[in-house]
Amino acid sequence: MIPTRLTAATPTDVAGSPTERPATAHRGSLGLVRGTALYIAAVLGTGILVLPGLTASVAGPGSILAVAAVFLLSIPLAGTFAALAARYPDPGGVASYVRRALGNTPARITGYWFYFGVCVGAPVVGVLGAEYIVAVLGVDRSAVGIVGLAILVPPFIANLFGLRVSGTVQLGLTVLLLAVVIGVVAVSFPAADPANFSPFLPHGLGGVGTAISLFLWAFAGWEAGTHIAGEFKNPRRVIPWATGIAVVVVGIAYLLLQIVTVAVLGADAGEGPVPLITLVSAVAPGVGPIAVAIVAGVVVLGVINVYIGAFGKLGASLGRDGDLPRWLAKGVEDGAVPRRALAVTAVLTAIYYVVMAAVGFNLTAFILVHTSCTAAIYAFGMVAAVRILDRWSIGWWMAVVASVLTAGMLVLAGPNLLIPAALAGAALVVTLGKRASARRRARDTVSEPVEVPAPASRPTTELEPS
Repeated sequence: MIPTRLTAATPTDVAGSPTERPATAHRGSLGLVRGTALYIAAVLGTGILVLPGLTASVAGPGSILAVAAVFLLSIPLAGTFAALAARYPDPGGVASYVRRALGNTPARITGYWFYFGVCVGAPVVGVLGAEYIVAVLGVDRSAVGIVGLAILVPPFIANLFGLRVSGTVQLGLTVLLLAVVIGVVAVSFPAADPANFSPFLPHGLGGVGTAISLFLWAFAGWEAGTHIAGEFKNPRRVIPWATGIAVVVVGIAYLLLQIVTVAVLGADAGEGPVPLITLVSAVAPGVGPIAVAIVAGVVVLGVINVYIGAFGKLGASLGRDGDLPRWLAKGVEDGAVPRRALAVTAVLTAIYYVVMAAVGFNLTAFILVHTSCTAAIYAFGMVAAVRILDRWSIGWWMAVVASVLTAGMLVLAGPNLLIPAALAGAALVVTLGKRASARRRARDTVSEPVEVPAPASRPTTELEPS
């Protein structure tokens, strides 16, 4: 059994001295099978709905190289998060690692990036799934809002019963997702045309580079598991295995889908509104749209289910560490359900959803908020990993490589980093407020007059003057 929330999760006071928190008994319930299902769902997400066709349109058959390249690049990133989560399981996730390595304020910034920035991704995924289902079923687009809400509700309900329930639900969703992916590949493969692989690089290496940048979105999500690391029965043993299996499964799934998309659709891969519709319609026009609708529903439910659990645990940990109101801390313990933090997450999701509806579900700006905050979190997380993992260990070397990769992600984010900068400013304001409050308390303590008790009187004697 691994002790949880020791040095990695130990907060510091304003002056910087450590404030010890007693370790709690480990009560995780996730084993290898359900844990692997959660990791697969977090990464093998909405990318399968849009990226195979989109990358084929910008790189042609060379998009297969892009998938292979991003798959290899994701290994050090996933490996680093696995090493951190296995050694320091804490619901604060990346924020906890940053707290240990860089201090309270950088940790608060990281927590805000995830809780308030990445959180926008949940309603985005819901809307993407709704758009997909509405398009497949031929329903009027005005139904997107209602369908999107219907997609968001079940994951919140499942997580209210804890990861023992939502993890089991996730296992079923992931099995169904993989079954549908395998089915799409198997059904489509007989229609493959070798001529579609020539020319292999119609847009040169530049097209492959563009496809690589697009597929970075597809292979993101490894950080979500860090927030539920404490829910594993044996984090040090199970998390590396779950991560390794998920990396292989996700990589193979994307690679097979990309090969089939190019082989069947060729130059027409990116012309349809959703590539999988075009793909399955070419070989199974009757049942194809139904299968695609199932894929969309399973994907978005699985992704949202994982992230809602992560947001709940993160919100509770931010309350525990004083970065958000301490009222949120209830349920932060391993095995407990952070219902208060889940309620706040639901409110945030509803606010974002209302704003999306107000702009006609134009998701571009919201996706950019999500990706820029993710890039910033990765950058802080990799710096923290280099500082706290054992030097020269496999995890440390992965963190070194991943640090270089995340620096490139920040460059790609460019002006979109204004949103993470604004959230960082909010975190700094909270820090300054805490320090000012601490100074006031210190002054009040010093300025309080100290009452010195008068000496007790004693009766006079004949030898003493009265």
